Amino acid sequence: MTSTATGTHPAAAPTAPAPVLSVRDLTVSFPSEAGLVRAVRGVSFDVLPGRTLGIVGESGSGKSATAMGVMGLLPDAARVSGRVLLGGRDLVGLNDRQLSAVRGNDIGMVFQDPLSALTPIFSVGRLLSDALRVHQDLTKQAARNRALELLDLVGIPEPPRSARSFPHEFSGGMRQRVVIALAMANSPKVIVADEPTTALDVTVQAQILDVLRTAQAETGAGVVLITHDLGVVAGYADDVAVMYAGRIVEQAGVHELFEHPAMPYTIGLLGAVPRPDARADRPLVPIGGEPPTLVGLPPGCPFADRCPAVVDRCRTREPALAPVPGHGQVACLRAAEIADGRLAADSIFPAAADASCPADPLVPAAAPAEERSRDTGAPGEVVLRVSGLAKSFPLTRGAFLKRRVGTLHAVSDVGFELRAGQTLGLVGESGSGKTTTLLEIMRLKEPESGRIEVAGTDVAAPGSPERARELRRAVQIVMQDPMGSLDPRLPVFHLLAEPLRAIGSDRPEIRARVAELLDLVGLDASVADRFPAALSGGQRQRVGIARALATGPRIVVLDEPVSALDVSVQAGVVNVLKKLQRELGLAYLIVAHDLAVMRHVSDRIAVMYLGHVVETGATEDLFTDPRHPYTEALLSAIPVPDPRLERSREHIVLEGEQPSAARLPQGCVFVDRCPLYRLLDDGLRQRCRTERPVLGPAAPGSGHHHACHAR
Repeated sequence: MTSTATGTHPAAAPTAPAPVLSVRDLTVSFPSEAGLVRAVRGVSFDVLPGRTLGIVGESGSGKSATAMGVMGLLPDAARVSGRVLLGGRDLVGLNDRQLSAVRGNDIGMVFQDPLSALTPIFSVGRLLSDALRVHQDLTKQAARNRALELLDLVGIPEPPRSARSFPHEFSGGMRQRVVIALAMANSPKVIVADEPTTALDVTVQAQILDVLRTAQAETGAGVVLITHDLGVVAGYADDVAVMYAGRIVEQAGVHELFEHPAMPYTIGLLGAVPRPDARADRPLVPIGGEPPTLVGLPPGCPFADRCPAVVDRCRTREPALAPVPGHGQVACLRAAEIADGRLAADSIFPAAADASCPADPLVPAAAPAEERSRDTGAPGEVVLRVSGLAKSFPLTRGAFLKRRVGTLHAVSDVGFELRAGQTLGLVGESGSGKTTTLLEIMRLKEPESGRIEVAGTDVAAPGSPERARELRRAVQIVMQDPMGSLDPRLPVFHLLAEPLRAIGSDRPEIRARVAELLDLVGLDASVADRFPAALSGGQRQRVGIARALATGPRIVVLDEPVSALDVSVQAGVVNVLKKLQRELGLAYLIVAHDLAVMRHVSDRIAVMYLGHVVETGATEDLFTDPRHPYTEALLSAIPVPDPRLERSREHIVLEGEQPSAARLPQGCVFVDRCPLYRLLDDGLRQRCRTERPVLGPAAPGSGHHHACHAR
């Protein structure tokens, strides 16, 4: 449980155990050309042994700066004040040598990017042994034995062999397990985990959270979990601190905060989260505007310009973090009204699916539900057909004279159809072949095997250059990182004009079309003169979408289009994509690892594993009645932003790692990790081992297909 320096939070009760970490009035600032950036402004909290504090908020809210300030890992230019008490010792002001004796011993750290904590020239066993011997008087053999125990504890297979491996030989999930082993090696009092699951698939995320729980149970440590995933917080944290503009704006127990949020910003965050258990037609409710710059903040509440509940007095003074009876602490002048029901939370950021929600002046105007626009394609017309698609890569060995030693089967016999005005989602873990499938389609050339048809035309068939250009115009892509497709040297106007010039548009046409594109994606015309670096992440992604729409494509391919965005920004981009599809009749082929987002944007889903489609069907069918064991595992691993529901759900945690696509099993590709396989009789087990299942209908005439011998 956590508490701040002031107030009547339960953690301050006399019977509560002493906190292992106390942060008091922590401030962190950085010099910049624009002035002093006040990244952290007076943050205070306690962490008790064996309990977890989740810190959430948008990018730039000060979460990671707080973690780095606690760990003493900020750059020399940073100015830090306040107190960070670890076991009664203040860490603020200690030099690097003194902090090195504390880090890794009394306080451990789990980084978002595990490679930033793993020296690539040392084996995993050497890294763990060195971490132990630096803080403990151990022999080499004793340290090695303990390193093997740690690897086994965090679920690394074959510890003696794995200990000899180097970090680059491990998958992302295995590297994160090693970092957790490093963090817990010396039984620290506190473990700080900064976005430990952000870049991981949902199945791997579930494994890592289980490992983190194991580390906490083994060490009894208090955990500070920094994340933007409210579902993870709901399932893992005991208490939650919500940060905005460098300070904590709401702090309470996890159940109290999720069930009765009392700060409009928290209400907005929860409303923007895509829920896997919600109806797919429920629009997400984004928080309007952008977070404020932390240079020279104006007086008043920093959230005032984005808050639907703002009143005049909110703009004159910044509210202090004050206790709310029966809840926790909130920095909002209207918190008492929200807490006692005089100002309903659902009237601030109303759930768009709730048709019974009464009209309220605080609610931003929404587009009418019956809004429908033109459809540029014929109803139900197939605009993309893929059949028998396969792609493999040679595995070679040798520095100078390379010889082929194997074949990596990235995609095998993939087929699907995409119709005008519909969205097909490709889901699966990293390495399942999703992106390779997209690239094969985007290259619009003859595949290794199989057939790709765009609007009924075989893209590999010989044709005129004009026909090839038409096909290129028909399919456009939106990248995961918009900066990868936006030239930083060009303003937005020229970025959008570039594809128009390529198809021969003249200047008046270009000027009119650029203005139209900015309006389509919800950007102000003034953005046209700005460079990508001056835009927020959400604005850059909208520019990337506008650029993809410039030539009037029929199909838009989206590769993880919202994975790098905050949940509030993500909601806005998802709503823009759905709006554009209604208005323009676009067909979307989308890859994402966030299945909650997929439920909101996809009409149909194809689940891939090791280059094979193992289940496909309508989105609602897959979510309500999954038939393949892998699909069941994927869906069970999606965190739900509801503590009571998330902690009562059955979770299927897959064991082991995804096999190499260079050594595919003879039978079912999922057989080595399948939870159902262990329950089958010998005859079915033999069939699973030796015979590759084919996609078949879940019921006669059904559009729901799966490839499983046991279902």
